[in-house]
Amino acid sequence: MKKYLLLSLNVIMISGLLVSNVSAQSSKKSKDKKYNILFLFADDQRADALGCAGNSYIKTPNIDQIAKNGVQFENAYVMGGNHGAICAASRAMLMSGKSLFHVYDKLKGVRTMPMHFAENGYETFGTGKWHNEMESFEKSFQKGENVFTGGMADHYATPMRSLGKDGKLSEPTKNGYSTDLFADAAIHYLTDYAKSKKVNPFFCYVAFTAPHDPRSPRQDYIGMYPDETIPLPGNFKALHPFQFDNMNVRDETLGAWPRTPEMIQASLADYYALISHLDNRIGDIIETLKKQGLYENTIIVYAADNGLAIGSHGLLGKQDLYEHSMKVPMLISGPGIPKNEKKDAMVYLFDLFPTLSNLANIPAPTAVDGENLAPIIKGKATKTRESLYTAYRTTVRAVRTADWKIITYPERNYTQLFDLKNDPLEIHNLATDAIYKTKVEEMMRLLDQWRVATHDEVNMNPKKILPLEYDYKKLKQIPDDKQPAYILEKYFKGVDLKNIKKTAH
Repeated sequence: MKKYLLLSLNVIMISGLLVSNVSAQSSKKSKDKKYNILFLFADDQRADALGCAGNSYIKTPNIDQIAKNGVQFENAYVMGGNHGAICAASRAMLMSGKSLFHVYDKLKGVRTMPMHFAENGYETFGTGKWHNEMESFEKSFQKGENVFTGGMADHYATPMRSLGKDGKLSEPTKNGYSTDLFADAAIHYLTDYAKSKKVNPFFCYVAFTAPHDPRSPRQDYIGMYPDETIPLPGNFKALHPFQFDNMNVRDETLGAWPRTPEMIQASLADYYALISHLDNRIGDIIETLKKQGLYENTIIVYAADNGLAIGSHGLLGKQDLYEHSMKVPMLISGPGIPKNEKKDAMVYLFDLFPTLSNLANIPAPTAVDGENLAPIIKGKATKTRESLYTAYRTTVRAVRTADWKIITYPERNYTQLFDLKNDPLEIHNLATDAIYKTKVEEMMRLLDQWRVATHDEVNMNPKKILPLEYDYKKLKQIPDDKQPAYILEKYFKGVDLKNIKKTAH
């Protein structure tokens, strides 16, 4: 009996050691394994323009499924921009992992995220919008198809380039609808990759130009959302109540002043249609991953470069620091990532560079400002920062905490204070209420700390103070040459089309 017990104990001990060793080996293998990256990037998408964000009016089943399969960050932001094309600075920050005042909108000579992945054994592919220098794309990607090197274009006639074997982008050609061309390029790449020996994992970057204007959906998506069924934003205004920058900046000219409910409903209907088309093609890309046996080993990211007003606060564009313009969607799913979880941590887009490096089991990038969000994703932490700073040109600065936000306009000597917990739509300015004097001072001190820490050299006390008042009747709606007939007929009625503005791509 003793001999039997002794033998049993030995077996148990040996089994335990075997299980322990297998577990350790499995853990080590998991930490050593490099995962593929599929990065899906939208253009000008509000964070609330998704079904998974609680919007019951828009259909985005494929993007919603990414959220169900992974983690959704509910407080993800772009830091801002140094000129009206917020997307240029946003993409430079995303790709460099650096904050606004350390990179602005230039990537020339900067080590980018795809470069980092390539240096660590990845095959890199890019398609879609690249609103930075062509040279930086050529240095960042080994392969590329249907690349748009500009800010905006007619979706039906977007100039596309391909990356040749010589590592140079070709001359542009116009071949079809932008969303389809970018999705097809990604599908072609993934299909070809699956047929290869797959020696190296891939980093596949797909940067759509939708739902950026022109708000001209593909023809079969026009009317998908009847205008009258779309509710107005809860913070809709006919006009912004004061001037704080160029009120006639290009984005604001896409509709007449004052904004009417009918015009905003029509804009949102087209905007939602662009997003639903985008969602449909994202479904095709993910289905390709599954068909080619790549899905289980791929981390999928969905995000956007900045938000958009579309009627909120009387604005149409993103050249402001309200939540609707600075907050963006950010979803991450894949191996080792929890499913169907939402995180309220305050994060930046440029946090994705160190985060994806960690999740893919490659070395952390150096000289970046972004934070590694992997501990938050895996439930080991709840936040990386207590507050978050945003900026637009020299005209607006803002800082928010979990519950409060202050926006200040130095050139106008004007301040807004919002209780985000009770007023998430930023409707009630509390800054002039004596009860909140201490809170204003506290938030302004925090803003100043951020300004110094980020090397923001804005003059917070200019000698000349500009007026808040403006005459909206002097604002002019001038179409540019990227707007197709559908847009000119729908949104520029009564406008002299002889003076169409020429804009760079």
